[in-house]
Amino acid sequence: MFNLPISDIHLAAAASDKKNAIEQVAKALENAGYAKSGYAQGMLNRETQAPTFLGNGIAIPHGTTETRDQVLKTGFAVFQFPDGIDWGDNQTAYIVIGIAAQSNEHLELLRQLTHIISDEHTADAMAKANTPEALKQLLMGERQTQPVKLDDSMVTVNASVDNINTLKIQNIINLQNAQAVSTDFITQVLTQTPSYLGQGIWLSDSPIGNIQNAIAIATVKNPFNFQDNPVNALITLSYANYQIESFLLKINDLLKNKEVNLISDDGNVNSLIGLLRSENSHEENGSSDTSTSGITQDFTILNPHGLHTRPSTQLVTTIKQFESTITVSNLDGTATPVNGRSLMKIVSLGAKCGHRLRIHAEGTDAQKAIVTIGEAINSGLGEEIA
Repeated sequence: MFNLPISDIHLAAAASDKKNAIEQVAKALENAGYAKSGYAQGMLNRETQAPTFLGNGIAIPHGTTETRDQVLKTGFAVFQFPDGIDWGDNQTAYIVIGIAAQSNEHLELLRQLTHIISDEHTADAMAKANTPEALKQLLMGERQTQPVKLDDSMVTVNASVDNINTLKIQNIINLQNAQAVSTDFITQVLTQTPSYLGQGIWLSDSPIGNIQNAIAIATVKNPFNFQDNPVNALITLSYANYQIESFLLKINDLLKNKEVNLISDDGNVNSLIGLLRSENSHEENGSSDTSTSGITQDFTILNPHGLHTRPSTQLVTTIKQFESTITVSNLDGTATPVNGRSLMKIVSLGAKCGHRLRIHAEGTDAQKAIVTIGEAINSGLGEEIA
């Protein structure tokens, strides 16, 4: 965990534009003794190479490798801009975290930051914090993260219904009783058509009104049809942060292995919860490893300074060229696969020079994707390699 003195947090700041905001942050780093005056130009240069906007209103400007000699010691300058700063590409930054790092230690710092700010509600709370202490508490992850809500109060089995709207309402009631969603969420779910995942399983969620991670599930006693597809179960998700991704991966595993009948056929609430909480359905049920589905290949990071924001941006840009679903995992880190289209997730891997990345692609252009991504990694992702 990095150190963050209260004196490095600046609330209610204002800037005329992105350049002015970065200059203010750079000056604060200089005044705090973290960097020399020349570091400011390095931070501005970095933005021309790869924008440092992470998402959820957070930007993390920092210098180039060429201006690392301007860093005196590792430190941060955290600025809150309540009116927002136009960071380009229709992105607005409300929290700007300037980073001065002497070596590759900044990768660990970036990983810490991305895990904290991947929670949309935490990011919003940071933008509205009215004391440095409150903002620090949020930034340092001192606010307790609530576990994903999935227990017997969230599950309805063998419901005697014949329409999907009744299933929606049942799941919404459970989510509302758990205080996991707002009225915005309820309105969105009630008015939107659920997504069909396949094999009789439907999914409903909302981009707004997610208060905490929670999963509501309703299975039916007698399957019926909706939009020419069978309905065996409806899953409704309140997606407050990245924690719920393990559940989505679990559902994906069951679909791949054609085992989702284990959801709809199990009339025991506790065993159903146990099934969905387990981490590796394909292993538990004797199926083959997920690497047999799609294409998987490992590559070594050759960038001297690892996957900081510039090469990470290049990797994400390369991945976004393809329609296939692509995940990336750091075999020398946690080895947990992350969405290859998310800059925040790629940076959070904390991949350093020599670390092995596992790329998994699944889709019509998977082979081409693997080849192109491999070429990009081996060529340095826009940077010179040794």
